[in-house]
Amino acid sequence: TKTISKCYVQVTGMTCASCVANIERNLRREDGIHSILVALMAGKAEVRYNPAVIHPAAIAELIRELGFGATVMENCGEGDGILELVVRGMTCASCVHKIESTLMKTDGVLYCSVALATNKAHIKYDPEAIGPRDVIQVIKDLGFTTSLVKKDRSASHLDHKQEIRQWKRSFVVSLVFCIPVMGLMIYMMVMDSQLSEAHAHHNMSSEEMQALHSSMVLEYQLLPGLSVMNFLSFLFCVPVQVFGGWHFYIQASRALRHNTANMDVLVVLATSIAFLYSFVILLVAMAEKAKVNPVTFFDTPPMLFVFISLGRWLEHVAKGKTSEALARLISLQATEATIVTLGPDNVLLSEEQVDVELVQRGDIVKVVPGGKFPVDGRVIEGHSMVDESLITGEAMPVTKKPGNTVIAGSINQNGSLLISATHVGADTTLSQIVKLVEEAQTSKAPIQQFADKLSGYFVPFIVAVSVVTLFAWIIIGFVDFEIVEKYFLGYNKSISAAEVIIRFAFQASITVLCIACPCSLGLA
Repeated sequence: TKTISKCYVQVTGMTCASCVANIERNLRREDGIHSILVALMAGKAEVRYNPAVIHPAAIAELIRELGFGATVMENCGEGDGILELVVRGMTCASCVHKIESTLMKTDGVLYCSVALATNKAHIKYDPEAIGPRDVIQVIKDLGFTTSLVKKDRSASHLDHKQEIRQWKRSFVVSLVFCIPVMGLMIYMMVMDSQLSEAHAHHNMSSEEMQALHSSMVLEYQLLPGLSVMNFLSFLFCVPVQVFGGWHFYIQASRALRHNTANMDVLVVLATSIAFLYSFVILLVAMAEKAKVNPVTFFDTPPMLFVFISLGRWLEHVAKGKTSEALARLISLQATEATIVTLGPDNVLLSEEQVDVELVQRGDIVKVVPGGKFPVDGRVIEGHSMVDESLITGEAMPVTKKPGNTVIAGSINQNGSLLISATHVGADTTLSQIVKLVEEAQTSKAPIQQFADKLSGYFVPFIVAVSVVTLFAWIIIGFVDFEIVEKYFLGYNKSISAAEVIIRFAFQASITVLCIACPCSLGLA
């Protein structure tokens, strides 16, 4: 028996199916070439040859003589292991950066790219140093859930329905409670401005002013130190903090557990500090039975959560749209194939239905009228018209007779055909198109990689800035109280200077946190 070797040749310059036929026809005639298979989309020829007669470089030269570019591919298909994973629980660029940097540090991982939009990770690894299970474990240890990409025909990992639902719910809850808080705030502002006008016109003393202030409905004290306004704001704020902020808290706790800070950490910091600070100030005021109602920030969390959950919701809707096109492409693929066994003179002996993934090269597949071609192949028997418009854009059906090639995903119209499978699984034309579209989504622009890197430093930086702001204003206040007085308008004259300074400093630092919160805005 003569030995048969196999080599792969990268072929460039092919434009259509006739180029493929041209190469295959001409090379089959050569001595020592056992068989040749060319994949148009992948630009790859697989040649089985007899090494005693011909060698790969000569094969590439033969293809070059036909007018195409050809290079022999070294150890193609062997060597590196490739792993495609679905990763759940990523929210922003810093999660992506975290997964990528941790994996790249792992021994045996050669390359890794994670796409936030498709929830996918593409990993190349050295099978001798590390296995797929180890890679999955590394990602799990970072606090994300992950699974192998099952050849899922419905493309559910591209489906953002669950996220869309969860952020929509979060947004609605926050909005329902935010509107009353906003209403209360606006009412207070209007009343305050009327008061200050009254004050300006009548030259009242600050005591009378205080009396007038307290007579307002919202400033009425239910308990000493607890006004109607603060009590209502507190009531509206709690459900938002709990239900509206639920997902933010989960994500933030995961991030902190792994010593990383992402945008959710900022959101949670800003809202929790505002909420807790206001709550503590209220308790202090009630304990002191204060005559003057303290200034609280219960309005901050609901408003922040409304804007951010709205942003997240819209973001997932947009991602869903991008992914829809891909899902439609994937849905063109047939899910099952009818494999037949032929006897002498092409007599049908038996046929069975199998999953498309189980079709092997060289199998004889039967396609009935109205059926989809499950794999790329060559017609052996039968005549038919085939609608290939979804792949080639050709509106008219194409005639197929023995010897013609057929494309997976196209639709057989009127005759039954027997085809011999030439490209199966990931090598079919349709799979290659889907792969190209997905790769276009997963590969990152250099500017995007830069932004991902920055976001890793962004959060700690903002927290540091807000702490600096806090202490800076406290120092400025104690050194020169006039400055604080100038910027902190409308504070009550009756509270001590120290409290004014600390409140103002807190307000300034929380403002810094809140403004830097929204991820996309912060990085834009």
